[in-house]
Amino acid sequence: MKSLLTADGHKEIVARMSQLSEASERKWGKMTVGQMTWHCQYPLKLAIKNKENTAKGNWFIKTFFKKSLYNDKPWRKNLPTAPQLKAREPKDFKSESELLKTLVDDFYALRDRDHWYPHPTFGTFTKEQWGQLQYKHLDHHLKQFGV
Repeated sequence: MKSLLTADGHKEIVARMSQLSEASERKWGKMTVGQMTWHCQYPLKLAIKNKENTAKGNWFIKTFFKKSLYNDKPWRKNLPTAPQLKAREPKDFKSESELLKTLVDDFYALRDRDHWYPHPTFGTFTKEQWGQLQYKHLDHHLKQFGV
């Protein structure tokens, strides 16, 4: 499984992101390209901040969905999204994509971090799993827009 914490994974994601434009059209789903670039920021911010949290997560989700976050099997199209990750209003592609690129670079810069707090929904991940999760999420949405 590719990872956003490796040089190759980071380079690939950045190159694919540079192929997006305001005119990029989705192949599935409801988000515009601006909304997608906004949506993809949240998981990166969560990992970068690396805050201790008291959330217990959801046992069902951790048991039956967690492994799909960092394995090689692609996610199916139109998976449900947590309410706080749904872009309900238009988003400016240029500013949101610039912020997303910064977050991708900031996450990659943490490749030597040893301590990662648990995800508030999915629980504990290794550093490798955090990198795979971030890569897989970005890969899913870049494919959504044909890159």
